[in-house]
Amino acid sequence: MEKKTIVCISCYYKGYDFMDEMKNLGNKIILVTSENLKEKNWPWHAIDEVFYMPELKPSVWNLEHLIQGFSHLMKTRKVDAVVALDDYDVEKAALIRETFRIPGMGQTTHRYFRDKLAMRQKAKDSEISVPEFTAVFNDNEVNEFTDRVPAPWVLKPRSEASASGIKKITSKEQLYEALETLGEERHLFLLESFKPGDVYHVDSLTFNKKIIFTSASKYLAPPMQVSHEGGVFRSKTLGRYSEEFKALEEINARVLSNFGLINGATHTEFIRGKEDGKWYFLETSSRVGGAHIPDLVEASSGINIWREWAKIEDALLRGNDYSVSPPTGYYSGLIVALIKDKEPDYSNFECEEVVKFLPIDYHVGIVYKSDEASVVQDRLDSAAEMIHADMLNILPPKSNKLSS
Repeated sequence: MEKKTIVCISCYYKGYDFMDEMKNLGNKIILVTSENLKEKNWPWHAIDEVFYMPELKPSVWNLEHLIQGFSHLMKTRKVDAVVALDDYDVEKAALIRETFRIPGMGQTTHRYFRDKLAMRQKAKDSEISVPEFTAVFNDNEVNEFTDRVPAPWVLKPRSEASASGIKKITSKEQLYEALETLGEERHLFLLESFKPGDVYHVDSLTFNKKIIFTSASKYLAPPMQVSHEGGVFRSKTLGRYSEEFKALEEINARVLSNFGLINGATHTEFIRGKEDGKWYFLETSSRVGGAHIPDLVEASSGINIWREWAKIEDALLRGNDYSVSPPTGYYSGLIVALIKDKEPDYSNFECEEVVKFLPIDYHVGIVYKSDEASVVQDRLDSAAEMIHADMLNILPPKSNKLSS
């Protein structure tokens, strides 16, 4: 079987199962990552070559140097695919594909999966409900928006992952102070109506434009709240025959179809408005969800989305068909929190519903599963109480990023 060469790009430590599976399928793996991740526990057994990029600031590389380095790599290696393992790498991978004419998502489509302003415009044009929003390029447009849409609003970076950099704004004065502070980076943000409600995430696999696997879950604490206030991150899967699951499955399919996704893994977020009960699109990304969401998905469904994504990429390279096993029907729950100690004592959390304790320094992380949704909810509630009582560290160090 012919070996294919896959370049994996990641400025965060993730994608272990993807690279391991790609190697198991008989491929050559080249990893391009940040210099400060040299000592991480990458799947070295699966990686044939590794190249390091210095960071200009967290997650940011010099793209001209990246292209120059890739051109040297291409002189002696035939690259068959370029895969972005993190949200921050989608732009880098699209640029490389466009420059070197490598098949896959290009720079036009990638904006719908990276740029929150482009996402909202595309969703609105596709008649998918979104919270009211505006670009902040023009003062008159911002004034018109703030006169028409009552506060509070949310000032969001267009290209940050998860809830990073989001600021809640309660008055025009506060807004213009924030815009003034942004200075020359103002154009990198958008303004959106703050819409209270429950936040959900949908994690999918797509092959040749057909969604072949969907998992839908509900955050028990919105990522924005955890990111800004600290505390306990929790999520639980929804029953596959529930009204919420069916509604999310339908709107997620509309988003991915209209946004032009052809293949791969996606993580998409929606909010159900507290006042009107309507579903609103928040954001999407053409990668596997972070914050150990793949562990949550696998516990409920038996589907490892990192490994299945690798199988999709391999099938595409070889011109083969691909199918995924039917998912199992468990309920699962995930809890992650920053704590004071480097290694938590899990003795008080032991129970038959625990699937795994997650090995994350200075964090407690637990995945549960059960036949009963109420049992998972009870376990998440009791674990949260114990963590709040004795273990929680509210102020996260900058090096610990919880990205969904």
